[in-house]
Amino acid sequence: MKDNISVGADPRVRPCLDSRSREEDTGAVVLEMQNIGFKYGSQRVLDEVCLSVESGGHLAVIGRSGSGKSTLLRVIAGLEAPGDGRIFSREEVLSEPGRIRVAPEMRRMAMVFQDLGLWPNLNAEENVRLGLAGLRLKSAEARRRAAATLERCGVGHLVRRFPGSLSGGEQQRIALARALAVEPELLLLDEPFTGLDLVTREEIMQEVERLAREQGVTLVVVTHDPWEAQRLCDVGVVLEAGRMVDCGSLSNLIENSESAIMARFRADRH
Repeated sequence: MKDNISVGADPRVRPCLDSRSREEDTGAVVLEMQNIGFKYGSQRVLDEVCLSVESGGHLAVIGRSGSGKSTLLRVIAGLEAPGDGRIFSREEVLSEPGRIRVAPEMRRMAMVFQDLGLWPNLNAEENVRLGLAGLRLKSAEARRRAAATLERCGVGHLVRRFPGSLSGGEQQRIALARALAVEPELLLLDEPFTGLDLVTREEIMQEVERLAREQGVTLVVVTHDPWEAQRLCDVGVVLEAGRMVDCGSLSNLIENSESAIMARFRADRH
C-alpha cells in the first residue's frame, strides 16, 4: 500500500491516524479503522485495513468479487465484530477484537445493501419506518419522517406500493430513503447500482450526490467499477484478498495503479 494519499485527493480521507494526529483531529473523524482483520473460520477475509475518513469525506472501496469489500462494510456497520483491530468514530471505540461495543442502530450510520433488503410484504412507507425502529420515535413522527424522506428521494407518490410492483430504480430509491431517514452521519453503500440500466443508474447516482451534499453525509461506497467510484468519490482504496494494495485519488488510481482490477479496467477501456 502507498504511504500517503496522492496529491489532489480529498484530504478528509487518508491512511489511519497515528496518536499525535488523532489528538489534533479530535471530533472530526467520523470513521477510523485501525488494522482491521477478519476471518470466516480459517479463511482470512480482511487483513490490516487501516483508514480514516473525516466528516464529509467520500471514500470508494474498489475490488473484485471476494476481495473483502462487503465484509468490510459489515464490520464498519457493526454487523460483524473484527477479529483484529479497532473501529473508532469521533474518539469513541465502536468495535474491538471479537466485540461490538456500540450496536449498529446507535452508530449514526446507515447501509444500503446490495440486494436492497426491502421486505416484500411491507409497502414503501412501512419499509422506511422499519428502518426507524431503533430510534424509538413516536408513531406520528416516524410516519412524518418516512413520508418526508421518500419525498426527498423522489418516490413520495409510492408510499402505499409494495416492492414487487416497483421498478429496480424505484426500489433503489426506497432503500436509499430508508437509510437516509435515520439521518446518518455515515452512509455505507454496497454495490448500490448493480442491475440498473445506464439511464436509471445515472439518475440514482445524481440523487445520491445531491442528498449527500444537502445532508452533509459522509460516504463509503463499495464497488467493482472504477468509473462508478469516480462518479461519487475523489478518493479510493483497492482491496485484493482482503488487503489494501493501493490508495489515493481515483484519477491517479485509474491511470497508474498496478493493481489487477485497475489494470484490467484500463485494458478494457482501450
